[in-house]
Amino acid sequence: MSQPKSHLEIALAAIHVFGNDGLLDVAEFDKLIALASRDETIDEDEKRVLNNIFIQAEQTKIDPSVAARIAQVRAQHGIGA
Repeated sequence: MSQPKSHLEIALAAIHVFGNDGLLDVAEFDKLIALASRDETIDEDEKRVLNNIFIQAEQTKIDPSVAARIAQVRAQHGIGA
């Protein structure tokens, strides 16, 4: 059986993140980024899904360390605004 597209895995993992406590913590962020970069690149579908997750996370009470990591990943990979 083939492995599902990583952007779908990222989206499914985000359901757990926001369904759990509604907040994105450092460990959850690391898991999402690991899924996206396991092939050593973040493609356009992954960027789109991550951007949506970041937007949702930024609308909550986000830990400053997570906010800084989001900003770093956005800049490094050209994600979102």
